[in-house]
Amino acid sequence: MKTKQKIKDLQRQTKDDLGFLLLEKRDKLRQFGFDLVSGKVKNISEIRETKKDIARILTLLKI
Repeated sequence: MKTKQKIKDLQRQTKDDLGFLLLEKRDKLRQFGFDLVSGKVKNISEIRETKKDIARILTLLKI
């Protein structure tokens, strides 16, 4: 149920907003990579969820 709500929220946004959100998510993913190497990341599922969010945004931008 949570993912359906997330998709609906993303569909309501404009392409410019989605582009900005995509940049934020990619930056967050890059930071997770640095934190993972240094041992700061405790919740690895956040990385997976961020990757899925990026994929959802890219899918909506292609439509």
